[in-house]
Amino acid sequence: MTGMTTDAGDLRELTVGTGAGLIAGTGDQQLGTDMVLNIGPQHPSTHGVLRLKLVLDGERVVACEPIVGYMHRGAEKLFEVRDYRQIIVLANRHDWLSAFSNELGVVLAVERLMGMEVPERATWLRMALAELNRVLNHLMFLGSYPLEIGAITPIFYAFRERETIQAVMEEVSGGRIHYMFNRVGGLKEEVPYGWTGRARAAIGEVRRRLPDLDHLIRRNDIFLARTVGVGVLSAADAAAFGASGPVARASGLDLDLRRDDPYLAYDELDVPVVTKTAGDCHARFEVLLDQVYASLDLAEQCLDRVDRLTGPINTRLPKVLKAPEGHTYAWTENPLGINGYYLVSRGEKTPWRLKLRTASYANVQALATLLPGCLVPDLIAILGSMFFVVGDIDK
Repeated sequence: MTGMTTDAGDLRELTVGTGAGLIAGTGDQQLGTDMVLNIGPQHPSTHGVLRLKLVLDGERVVACEPIVGYMHRGAEKLFEVRDYRQIIVLANRHDWLSAFSNELGVVLAVERLMGMEVPERATWLRMALAELNRVLNHLMFLGSYPLEIGAITPIFYAFRERETIQAVMEEVSGGRIHYMFNRVGGLKEEVPYGWTGRARAAIGEVRRRLPDLDHLIRRNDIFLARTVGVGVLSAADAAAFGASGPVARASGLDLDLRRDDPYLAYDELDVPVVTKTAGDCHARFEVLLDQVYASLDLAEQCLDRVDRLTGPINTRLPKVLKAPEGHTYAWTENPLGINGYYLVSRGEKTPWRLKLRTASYANVQALATLLPGCLVPDLIAILGSMFFVVGDIDK
Protein backbone atom coordinates (compact mmCIF):
# COMPACT_ATOMS: atom_id res chain seq x y z
CA MET A 1 0.00 0.00 0.00
CA THR A 2 1.46 3.38 -0.94
CA GLY A 3 0.47 6.77 0.36
CA MET A 4 1.63 10.36 0.56
CA THR A 5 2.35 12.22 3.74
CA THR A 6 3.51 15.75 4.48
CA ASP A 7 6.25 16.52 7.00
CA ALA A 8 7.51 20.11 7.26
CA GLY A 9 6.44 20.82 3.71
CA ASP A 10 8.24 17.81 2.16
CA LEU A 11 6.30 15.23 0.19
CA ARG A 12 7.53 11.69 0.71
CA GLU A 13 6.24 8.33 -0.48
CA LEU A 14 6.03 5.55 2.10
CA THR A 15 5.38 1.86 1.56
CA VAL A 16 3.79 0.02 4.50
CA GLY A 17 2.37 -3.42 5.11
CA THR A 18 4.73 -5.11 2.68
CA GLY A 19 5.05 -8.35 4.63
CA ALA A 20 5.79 -9.99 7.93
CA GLY A 21 8.77 -8.57 9.75
CA LEU A 22 9.59 -5.82 7.27
CA ILE A 23 10.36 -2.29 8.38
CA ALA A 24 9.24 0.47 6.04
CA GLY A 25 10.50 4.02 5.83
CA THR A 26 12.71 6.46 4.02
CA GLY A 27 16.16 7.68 4.76
CA ASP A 28 17.08 7.53 8.42
CA GLN A 29 13.45 7.21 9.59
CA GLN A 30 12.21 3.66 10.14
CA LEU A 31 8.51 3.01 10.67
CA GLY A 32 7.09 -0.14 12.23
CA THR A 33 4.43 -1.93 10.15
CA ASP A 34 2.41 -3.55 12.93
CA MET A 35 -1.33 -3.32 12.35
CA VAL A 36 -4.05 -3.34 14.99
CA LEU A 37 -6.97 -5.51 13.87
CA ASN A 38 -10.26 -6.04 15.67
CA ILE A 39 -11.87 -9.45 15.28
CA GLY A 40 -15.46 -8.72 16.27
CA PRO A 41 -17.55 -7.82 18.05
CA GLN A 42 -20.02 -9.54 15.79
CA HIS A 43 -22.49 -12.39 15.86
CA PRO A 44 -22.90 -15.29 15.11
CA SER A 45 -19.51 -16.37 13.80
CA THR A 46 -17.62 -16.09 17.09
CA HIS A 47 -19.90 -18.19 19.37
CA GLY A 48 -21.41 -14.95 20.58
CA VAL A 49 -20.25 -11.36 20.70
CA LEU A 50 -16.55 -11.53 21.55
CA ARG A 51 -13.88 -9.04 20.50
CA LEU A 52 -10.22 -9.83 20.00
CA LYS A 53 -7.87 -6.86 19.69
CA LEU A 54 -4.90 -8.15 17.72
CA VAL A 55 -1.56 -6.64 16.83
CA LEU A 56 -0.38 -8.16 13.55
CA ASP A 57 3.03 -8.16 11.93
CA GLY A 58 1.98 -9.12 8.43
CA GLU A 59 0.22 -12.49 8.80
CA ARG A 60 1.61 -13.19 12.25
CA VAL A 61 -0.11 -12.30 15.53
CA VAL A 62 2.16 -10.27 17.82
CA ALA A 63 -0.28 -9.68 20.68
CA CYS A 64 -3.88 -10.50 21.56
CA GLU A 65 -6.24 -8.87 24.04
CA PRO A 66 -9.61 -10.61 24.53
CA ILE A 67 -12.23 -7.93 25.24
CA VAL A 68 -15.44 -9.21 26.81
CA GLY A 69 -18.65 -7.68 28.11
CA TYR A 70 -20.66 -7.09 24.94
CA MET A 71 -23.33 -9.61 26.03
CA HIS A 72 -23.41 -8.65 29.71
CA ARG A 73 -26.99 -8.95 31.01
CA GLY A 74 -26.37 -8.43 34.71
CA ALA A 75 -27.50 -11.92 35.70
CA GLU A 76 -25.80 -11.75 39.11
CA LYS A 77 -27.75 -8.60 40.03
CA LEU A 78 -30.99 -10.02 38.66
CA PHE A 79 -30.55 -13.02 40.98
CA GLU A 80 -30.91 -10.66 43.93
CA VAL A 81 -34.47 -9.68 43.01
CA ARG A 82 -35.78 -13.15 42.08
CA ASP A 83 -36.87 -15.83 44.52
CA TYR A 84 -35.30 -19.28 44.66
CA ARG A 85 -37.70 -20.67 42.08
CA GLN A 86 -37.25 -17.80 39.66
CA ILE A 87 -33.45 -17.71 39.66
CA ILE A 88 -33.38 -21.09 37.92
CA VAL A 89 -34.74 -19.57 34.72
CA LEU A 90 -31.90 -17.02 34.75
CA ALA A 91 -29.19 -19.54 35.60
CA ASN A 92 -29.84 -21.88 32.70
CA ARG A 93 -29.09 -19.16 30.14
CA HIS A 94 -25.48 -18.09 30.67
CA ASP A 95 -24.18 -21.21 28.92
CA TRP A 96 -27.14 -22.00 26.70
CA LEU A 97 -25.55 -25.28 25.58
CA SER A 98 -25.38 -26.54 29.20
CA ALA A 99 -28.75 -25.35 30.50
CA PHE A 100 -29.59 -28.40 32.61
CA SER A 101 -26.17 -28.38 34.28
CA ASN A 102 -26.48 -24.65 35.03
CA GLU A 103 -29.83 -25.21 36.74
CA LEU A 104 -28.35 -28.07 38.69
CA GLY A 105 -25.59 -25.92 40.20
CA VAL A 106 -28.10 -23.38 41.50
CA VAL A 107 -30.43 -25.88 43.15
CA LEU A 108 -27.49 -27.75 44.69
CA ALA A 109 -26.31 -24.51 46.32
CA VAL A 110 -29.77 -23.75 47.73
CA GLU A 111 -30.27 -27.34 48.92
CA ARG A 112 -26.87 -27.34 50.61
CA LEU A 113 -27.64 -24.09 52.42
CA MET A 114 -31.01 -25.47 53.57
CA GLY A 115 -29.58 -28.87 54.54
CA MET A 116 -32.17 -30.50 52.30
CA GLU A 117 -32.19 -34.21 51.48
CA VAL A 118 -33.21 -34.94 47.87
CA PRO A 119 -35.04 -38.19 46.97
CA GLU A 120 -32.69 -40.83 45.58
CA ARG A 121 -34.68 -41.28 42.39
CA ALA A 122 -34.39 -37.55 41.65
CA THR A 123 -30.63 -37.70 42.26
CA TRP A 124 -30.06 -40.45 39.68
CA LEU A 125 -32.39 -38.84 37.16
CA ARG A 126 -30.48 -35.57 37.55
CA MET A 127 -27.24 -37.40 36.79
CA ALA A 128 -28.71 -39.11 33.71
CA LEU A 129 -30.04 -35.82 32.35
CA ALA A 130 -26.80 -33.98 33.15
CA GLU A 131 -24.78 -36.53 31.16
CA LEU A 132 -27.21 -36.32 28.23
CA ASN A 133 -26.86 -32.54 28.38
CA ARG A 134 -23.06 -32.99 28.30
CA VAL A 135 -23.38 -35.07 25.14
CA LEU A 136 -25.55 -32.40 23.51
CA ASN A 137 -23.03 -29.68 24.39
CA HIS A 138 -20.08 -31.63 23.02
CA LEU A 139 -21.85 -32.61 19.81
CA MET A 140 -22.48 -28.96 19.04
CA PHE A 141 -18.76 -28.17 19.21
CA LEU A 142 -17.80 -31.39 17.41
CA GLY A 143 -19.89 -30.18 14.49
CA SER A 144 -19.17 -26.45 14.59
CA TYR A 145 -15.40 -26.60 15.16
CA PRO A 146 -14.59 -28.42 11.87
CA LEU A 147 -17.01 -26.03 10.15
CA GLU A 148 -14.95 -23.06 11.32
CA ILE A 149 -11.84 -24.41 9.62
CA GLY A 150 -13.52 -25.44 6.40
CA ALA A 151 -15.16 -28.85 6.90
CA ILE A 152 -18.91 -28.64 6.37
CA THR A 153 -19.91 -32.34 6.47
CA PRO A 154 -19.29 -33.12 10.20
CA ILE A 155 -21.98 -30.72 11.40
CA PHE A 156 -24.67 -32.74 9.64
CA TYR A 157 -23.58 -35.90 11.46
CA ALA A 158 -23.29 -34.06 14.77
CA PHE A 159 -26.78 -32.57 14.46
CA ARG A 160 -28.25 -35.94 13.51
CA GLU A 161 -27.05 -37.30 16.86
CA ARG A 162 -28.10 -34.14 18.68
CA GLU A 163 -31.65 -34.46 17.41
CA THR A 164 -31.83 -38.05 18.66
CA ILE A 165 -30.89 -36.97 22.20
CA GLN A 166 -32.93 -33.76 21.98
CA ALA A 167 -36.06 -35.82 21.36
CA VAL A 168 -35.83 -37.56 24.75
CA MET A 169 -34.81 -34.35 26.54
CA GLU A 170 -37.75 -32.52 25.03
CA GLU A 171 -40.13 -35.31 25.95
CA VAL A 172 -39.14 -35.25 29.60
CA SER A 173 -38.92 -31.48 30.10
CA GLY A 174 -40.86 -29.80 27.30
CA GLY A 175 -37.80 -27.71 26.35
CA ARG A 176 -35.13 -28.11 23.70
CA ILE A 177 -32.55 -25.68 25.09
CA HIS A 178 -33.80 -24.15 28.37
CA TYR A 179 -35.19 -27.20 30.12
CA MET A 180 -36.30 -25.67 33.43
CA PHE A 181 -36.62 -29.18 34.86
CA ASN A 182 -34.64 -28.82 38.09
CA ARG A 183 -36.36 -27.64 41.24
CA VAL A 184 -35.10 -27.02 44.74
CA GLY A 185 -35.61 -30.42 46.37
CA GLY A 186 -35.68 -32.51 43.19
CA LEU A 187 -37.16 -32.29 39.72
CA LYS A 188 -40.24 -30.63 38.26
CA GLU A 189 -42.25 -33.84 37.79
CA GLU A 190 -42.04 -37.56 37.22
CA VAL A 191 -40.74 -38.67 33.82
CA PRO A 192 -43.30 -40.04 31.32
CA TYR A 193 -44.10 -43.75 31.41
CA GLY A 194 -41.51 -45.73 29.44
CA TRP A 195 -39.21 -42.74 29.06
CA THR A 196 -36.12 -44.47 30.44
CA GLY A 197 -36.48 -47.18 27.80
CA ARG A 198 -36.76 -44.60 25.02
CA ALA A 199 -33.78 -42.70 26.42
CA ARG A 200 -31.75 -45.90 26.54
CA ALA A 201 -32.70 -46.64 22.92
CA ALA A 202 -31.59 -43.14 21.89
CA ILE A 203 -28.26 -43.61 23.66
CA GLY A 204 -27.74 -46.92 21.85
CA GLU A 205 -28.53 -45.33 18.49
CA VAL A 206 -26.10 -42.45 19.04
CA ARG A 207 -23.40 -44.82 20.26
CA ARG A 208 -23.82 -46.97 17.15
CA ARG A 209 -23.68 -44.02 14.72
CA LEU A 210 -21.04 -41.87 16.46
CA PRO A 211 -18.14 -43.64 14.66
CA ASP A 212 -19.45 -42.07 11.43
CA LEU A 213 -18.45 -38.67 12.80
CA ASP A 214 -15.35 -40.05 14.47
CA HIS A 215 -13.93 -41.69 11.33
CA LEU A 216 -14.81 -38.69 9.20
CA ILE A 217 -12.77 -36.15 11.13
CA ARG A 218 -10.43 -37.53 13.82
CA ARG A 219 -7.73 -38.77 11.39
CA ASN A 220 -8.60 -36.57 8.44
CA ASP A 221 -5.32 -35.39 6.89
CA ILE A 222 -6.52 -31.82 6.32
CA PHE A 223 -7.96 -31.59 9.84
CA LEU A 224 -4.71 -32.94 11.29
CA ALA A 225 -2.69 -30.40 9.34
CA ARG A 226 -4.80 -27.56 10.73
CA THR A 227 -4.84 -28.70 14.37
CA VAL A 228 -1.83 -30.84 15.36
CA GLY A 229 0.83 -28.75 17.09
CA VAL A 230 -1.30 -25.61 16.78
CA GLY A 231 -2.30 -23.55 19.82
CA VAL A 232 -0.40 -25.59 22.41
CA LEU A 233 -1.51 -24.80 25.97
CA SER A 234 0.82 -26.24 28.58
CA ALA A 235 -0.48 -27.81 31.78
CA ALA A 236 1.21 -25.03 33.79
CA ASP A 237 -0.48 -22.29 31.75
CA ALA A 238 -3.85 -24.06 31.89
CA ALA A 239 -3.60 -24.19 35.68
CA ALA A 240 -2.39 -20.58 35.91
CA PHE A 241 -5.37 -19.30 33.92
CA GLY A 242 -7.81 -21.45 35.91
CA ALA A 243 -8.81 -23.42 32.82
CA SER A 244 -10.89 -26.52 33.42
CA GLY A 245 -12.97 -29.10 31.63
CA PRO A 246 -11.93 -30.50 28.22
CA VAL A 247 -9.57 -27.56 27.55
CA ALA A 248 -7.54 -28.27 30.70
CA ARG A 249 -7.69 -32.07 30.41
CA ALA A 250 -6.31 -31.88 26.86
CA SER A 251 -3.22 -30.25 28.39
CA GLY A 252 -2.78 -33.04 30.92
CA LEU A 253 -4.60 -31.57 33.95
CA ASP A 254 -6.29 -34.66 35.36
CA LEU A 255 -9.17 -32.90 37.14
CA ASP A 256 -12.85 -33.79 37.10
CA LEU A 257 -15.14 -32.87 39.98
CA ARG A 258 -17.39 -35.85 39.35
CA ARG A 259 -14.49 -38.03 40.47
CA ASP A 260 -12.39 -35.68 42.62
CA ASP A 261 -15.14 -33.92 44.63
CA PRO A 262 -18.27 -35.97 43.92
CA TYR A 263 -21.72 -34.39 44.10
CA LEU A 264 -25.12 -36.07 43.64
CA ALA A 265 -24.21 -39.79 43.57
CA TYR A 266 -21.18 -39.71 41.29
CA ASP A 267 -19.14 -41.35 44.03
CA GLU A 268 -21.10 -44.54 43.33
CA LEU A 269 -19.97 -44.56 39.68
CA ASP A 270 -16.59 -45.19 38.11
CA VAL A 271 -16.25 -41.92 36.19
CA PRO A 272 -13.75 -42.18 33.31
CA VAL A 273 -11.74 -38.97 32.96
CA VAL A 274 -10.48 -38.41 29.41
CA THR A 275 -7.09 -36.67 29.29
CA LYS A 276 -4.43 -35.93 26.68
CA THR A 277 -0.98 -34.42 27.01
CA ALA A 278 -0.38 -32.62 23.70
CA GLY A 279 -2.43 -29.54 24.69
CA ASP A 280 -3.00 -28.55 21.05
CA CYS A 281 -6.20 -27.96 19.06
CA HIS A 282 -6.40 -31.61 18.03
CA ALA A 283 -6.03 -32.85 21.61
CA ARG A 284 -8.88 -30.58 22.74
CA PHE A 285 -11.08 -31.95 19.94
CA GLU A 286 -10.20 -35.55 20.83
CA VAL A 287 -11.01 -35.04 24.51
CA LEU A 288 -14.44 -33.72 23.53
CA LEU A 289 -15.07 -36.63 21.19
CA ASP A 290 -13.93 -39.32 23.64
CA GLN A 291 -15.96 -37.69 26.43
CA VAL A 292 -19.14 -38.25 24.39
CA TYR A 293 -18.54 -42.01 24.47
CA ALA A 294 -17.88 -41.86 28.23
CA SER A 295 -20.97 -39.75 28.98
CA LEU A 296 -23.24 -42.04 26.97
CA ASP A 297 -22.06 -44.94 29.14
CA LEU A 298 -22.58 -42.95 32.36
CA ALA A 299 -26.08 -41.86 31.30
CA GLU A 300 -27.02 -45.46 30.58
CA GLN A 301 -25.76 -46.59 33.99
CA CYS A 302 -27.82 -43.86 35.66
CA LEU A 303 -30.96 -44.89 33.76
CA ASP A 304 -30.44 -48.51 34.84
CA ARG A 305 -30.32 -47.32 38.44
CA VAL A 306 -33.46 -45.16 37.98
CA ASP A 307 -35.39 -48.21 36.77
CA ARG A 308 -34.60 -49.99 40.04
CA LEU A 309 -35.74 -47.09 42.23
CA THR A 310 -39.22 -46.06 43.32
CA GLY A 311 -40.46 -43.17 45.38
CA PRO A 312 -40.98 -39.42 45.01
CA ILE A 313 -39.21 -37.21 42.51
CA ASN A 314 -39.16 -34.06 44.61
CA THR A 315 -39.57 -32.67 48.12
CA ARG A 316 -42.67 -30.86 49.27
CA LEU A 317 -41.80 -27.19 49.77
CA PRO A 318 -43.57 -24.27 51.48
CA LYS A 319 -45.32 -21.73 49.28
CA VAL A 320 -42.65 -19.14 50.10
CA LEU A 321 -39.19 -20.70 50.11
CA LYS A 322 -36.59 -18.99 52.30
CA ALA A 323 -33.00 -20.16 52.69
CA PRO A 324 -31.53 -19.72 56.19
CA GLU A 325 -28.96 -17.02 56.83
CA GLY A 326 -25.49 -18.08 55.77
CA HIS A 327 -23.38 -18.75 52.72
CA THR A 328 -22.24 -21.72 50.65
CA TYR A 329 -20.37 -22.56 47.46
CA ALA A 330 -21.51 -25.31 45.12
CA TRP A 331 -19.45 -26.30 42.10
CA THR A 332 -20.18 -28.83 39.40
CA GLU A 333 -18.35 -30.34 36.45
CA ASN A 334 -20.23 -28.60 33.66
CA PRO A 335 -19.68 -29.69 30.05
CA LEU A 336 -17.22 -26.84 29.45
CA GLY A 337 -15.50 -27.05 32.84
CA ILE A 338 -15.96 -26.07 36.48
CA ASN A 339 -19.08 -24.03 37.16
CA GLY A 340 -19.47 -22.58 40.65
CA TYR A 341 -22.20 -20.69 42.50
CA TYR A 342 -21.39 -18.70 45.63
CA LEU A 343 -24.68 -18.11 47.42
CA VAL A 344 -25.11 -15.69 50.35
CA SER A 345 -28.47 -15.58 52.13
CA ARG A 346 -29.87 -13.25 54.79
CA GLY A 347 -32.82 -15.48 55.49
CA GLU A 348 -35.05 -13.92 52.85
CA LYS A 349 -36.87 -15.41 49.88
CA THR A 350 -34.27 -13.98 47.48
CA PRO A 351 -30.48 -14.43 47.51
CA TRP A 352 -28.56 -11.54 49.01
CA ARG A 353 -25.69 -12.35 46.63
CA LEU A 354 -25.24 -15.09 44.04
CA LYS A 355 -21.92 -15.00 42.21
CA LEU A 356 -20.98 -17.19 39.27
CA ARG A 357 -17.66 -18.82 38.49
CA THR A 358 -18.04 -19.91 34.87
CA ALA A 359 -15.80 -22.22 32.84
CA SER A 360 -15.76 -20.15 29.65
CA TYR A 361 -14.51 -17.01 31.41
CA ALA A 362 -11.33 -18.71 32.62
CA ASN A 363 -10.77 -20.72 29.43
CA VAL A 364 -10.92 -17.74 27.07
CA GLN A 365 -8.29 -15.79 29.05
CA ALA A 366 -5.68 -18.24 27.80
CA LEU A 367 -6.05 -16.76 24.31
CA ALA A 368 -3.72 -13.95 25.37
CA THR A 369 -0.96 -16.56 25.66
CA LEU A 370 -1.97 -18.95 22.87
CA LEU A 371 -2.40 -16.52 19.97
CA PRO A 372 0.85 -14.46 19.94
CA GLY A 373 3.24 -16.01 17.43
CA CYS A 374 0.58 -17.85 15.43
CA LEU A 375 -0.53 -17.05 11.88
CA VAL A 376 -3.91 -15.49 11.16
CA PRO A 377 -5.35 -18.71 9.62
CA ASP A 378 -4.34 -20.62 12.77
CA LEU A 379 -6.02 -17.96 14.91
CA ILE A 380 -9.45 -19.28 13.86
CA ALA A 381 -8.45 -22.87 14.59
CA ILE A 382 -7.22 -21.92 18.07
CA LEU A 383 -10.20 -19.72 18.88
CA GLY A 384 -12.70 -22.44 17.98
CA SER A 385 -10.82 -25.11 19.94
CA MET A 386 -11.21 -23.25 23.26
CA PHE A 387 -14.89 -24.34 23.35
CA PHE A 388 -16.50 -21.34 25.03
CA VAL A 389 -19.95 -19.78 25.04
CA VAL A 390 -19.81 -15.98 25.26
CA GLY A 391 -22.89 -15.73 27.50
CA ASP A 392 -20.91 -17.91 29.92
CA ILE A 393 -18.13 -15.29 29.87
CA ASP A 394 -20.23 -12.14 30.17
CA LYS A 395 -23.09 -13.50 32.33
